[in-house]
Amino acid sequence: MLIRIVDQVDLQEAYQYLQAPTAGGIDLFIGTVRDNAKGKNVVKLVFEAYAPMALKEMRKIAEHAQSQWPLERLVMLHAVGEKRVGEPVVIIGVASAHRDAAFTACRFLIDELKKTVPIWKKEYYQDNSVWVNAHP
Repeated sequence: MLIRIVDQVDLQEAYQYLQAPTAGGIDLFIGTVRDNAKGKNVVKLVFEAYAPMALKEMRKIAEHAQSQWPLERLVMLHAVGEKRVGEPVVIIGVASAHRDAAFTACRFLIDELKKTVPIWKKEYYQDNSVWVNAHP
């Protein structure tokens, strides 16, 4: 497993890690900063995380996925810091022998990461307002 909190996500590193001769399917989700949210123009996002806790939860989710689907490789990378429109923020990837397991596991991983991992996001809008998303 390749699981990290990083300053910049590296798409090439993630893809290279996922390659395995036994894997017929690689599913890669890349979350990027979009230019709008809640009807407003987004200028930037700022992500913060308490890395030890976030990594522990990410590993827990990854281990659950590996127990549910036959995965050859698994990647979870999430960036922290200031990110501009178009920049990648999160990469979730899995490699498995067949596509169905790859698609299903990848969807599970990103959904659980968004629900449970303590990574906080601030959205900065063109109208100078700010929205904060924090896990309970």
